[in-house]
Amino acid sequence: MKRRNTPTKEAILQLLVKSGKAMSRDAIEEKIDVAMDRATIYRVLNRFCDDGIIHRIVAEDGKQYFAVCMRCDEHSFTNNHFHFRCTQCETIECLPQEVHFSLPNGYQVENVNCVLVGICKDCAAKQAEEKK
Repeated sequence: MKRRNTPTKEAILQLLVKSGKAMSRDAIEEKIDVAMDRATIYRVLNRFCDDGIIHRIVAEDGKQYFAVCMRCDEHSFTNNHFHFRCTQCETIECLPQEVHFSLPNGYQVENVNCVLVGICKDCAAKQAEEKK
């Protein structure tokens, strides 16, 4: 079903594209330059997920993040890929490697949500530089 484009949808999508990283609803609400309420933001994000425009990442703390995966070709972000959440800069990003795993016979995977938690390469480089 084709949905009409609105300034609200366009503002949210452009913010996600420009950020290049996953953003929580809170972060989107804080940075968006169009007046909208929390319910509207969630409604738009959920529609974008349903339409395959963005994908949802649920972090280990249960918080939801939303991203346009720049490393994935169109509609392939449902493939098995890891996400990484940095404990220092609090960013979440899609990692480019596909996840390979095996399951016991009879199991079928429909979705994978893998979030690795640690220090990203940028923060690690800053730490190394500060130690010099």
